[in-house]
Amino acid sequence: MNKIIVIGHLGRDPEMRYTPSGQPVTSFSVASSRRYTTASGERREETEWFNVSAFGRLAELCNQYLTKGRQVYVEGRLRSRSYQGNDGQMRFVNEINLNDIQFLGGGRGDAQGGGAPYGRDAGMGDSGMGDGPPQDEIDDLPF
Repeated sequence: MNKIIVIGHLGRDPEMRYTPSGQPVTSFSVASSRRYTTASGERREETEWFNVSAFGRLAELCNQYLTKGRQVYVEGRLRSRSYQGNDGQMRFVNEINLNDIQFLGGGRGDAQGGGAPYGRDAGMGDSGMGDGPPQDEIDDLPF
């Protein structure tokens, strides 16, 4: 089974583009931080960054409703790929292919929160707490 779940904050605004066949793809990054205290009593914080890609209707929803700083729950499949950079060097990246997302806390001063899921398990509908899409948009997801 290949499944990854991350809760964190968007590090940048989403970027949407289209494949040659016309399918929308939205990319964004999520930072997940962990605070801990060492054995010597020193407090530390570690942050891991995750690149996320969403496709189809889910890509459109992410592009429409996500902004830098927004807290999200993302669930998907971890994918590794390589590409050749502008300098001719091969680069390797791990990214999450999004299956499910929940818009949690607000970003950019939005304190309303959220919580409605918008992916494959989106049967609960909008909780009325967030600024996510209305229920009829959730039902149109292809999952």
